[in-house]
Amino acid sequence: MRRVLLVLVLSVFGAGWYGLAGSSTALAVNGSSLSNAALASELHALADNPGLFCYYSSLAAVALAEPAAGNLKDTVTASGTAAWVNLRVEGLAVDNYVKKTFHYVATPSELAAATSALEGELTQAAAQESQTCSGTSAQALAAMPAEMRNAQIEDQASSMYLVTRINKTIALTPANIKAYYTSHQGDYDTICVAVAIVDPNNVPAFAASQKAGLSIAALAKKYSVDPTTAAKGGADGCYGPTSSSFASVRTDVGATPVGHFSTSPFPYTPTTGGTTYALYVGALSKTPSSFAQAQGAVISDIQKSNATGANQVKANILYRAAVAVDPQYGRWGLSSSGPEVFVPALPATTGPATSSQLTSVSTTPYQ
Repeated sequence: MRRVLLVLVLSVFGAGWYGLAGSSTALAVNGSSLSNAALASELHALADNPGLFCYYSSLAAVALAEPAAGNLKDTVTASGTAAWVNLRVEGLAVDNYVKKTFHYVATPSELAAATSALEGELTQAAAQESQTCSGTSAQALAAMPAEMRNAQIEDQASSMYLVTRINKTIALTPANIKAYYTSHQGDYDTICVAVAIVDPNNVPAFAASQKAGLSIAALAKKYSVDPTTAAKGGADGCYGPTSSSFASVRTDVGATPVGHFSTSPFPYTPTTGGTTYALYVGALSKTPSSFAQAQGAVISDIQKSNATGANQVKANILYRAAVAVDPQYGRWGLSSSGPEVFVPALPATTGPATSSQLTSVSTTPYQ
């Protein structure tokens, strides 16, 4: 569940950040805190263990450390530190919320389930980022200091429990998965797709012909610059729920009726570069898929639906949390996507005066 929750803005406004400057506390969330020594231990673990670094960098979608040359240890980057602090803020905020709101304390069996779930999500994250991490995710967790590992597992358990308390959450039971498929069956049709790649200078003529009722096949043959699909009336293949391209094809076709190209093209630039063309996509046909064929896509859609609800709840929790962070690890601010930890700002190395001018005893006083 950490993968679902990590997609949120992970930091919030709260107690003044300056309140931790010079203290032994690295960060505090609603009265719960993490010491500088504990955070330093966690950052050292990430830098010292390649597998741990790889899996959590994949989870956070940011490199947490810079690989070092030779036998030197990796160095945790400023952006990596901010990403890790965000993750720890999230964990503390969720733990605090479920304990105070639901009086939740994870049982041994729930912690065991959370461990397995976290290992699975780390493995999945590495695969999604096309990373080949050394060792298994279980070995990466085992390499953590005990306090760090326990915190990650407890955070996972709290996140999993929180999801079960969200009204819109659909439990992934066989009955619920089948019911979701039945009520959304049309979303899992196998789609046979046609495309037309049109020179930008010919887009007005294409649109006029489309409005006049020219068929998909005729439009593709007349206007598409791709000879392979144009010769087949635009036909580009069929994609069912088991295809890795199914989700993107389904989105591109959207609600456009079968037998018609979309009226709003996508920009398309060939891999060789050059001109950006207008890409028109349409469905030649849609054929119902069986539940067995669609099951994987159905589960994925339910997970995305659950994530949307979880993200909204988590956002509300984080916006209301009182958070403080030692400025050496970052600063709190509001980005275009919400409040978050910013990388510590450093003074510029250049400016209107040279460094010698700024530091010399003979520096001209400011007028």
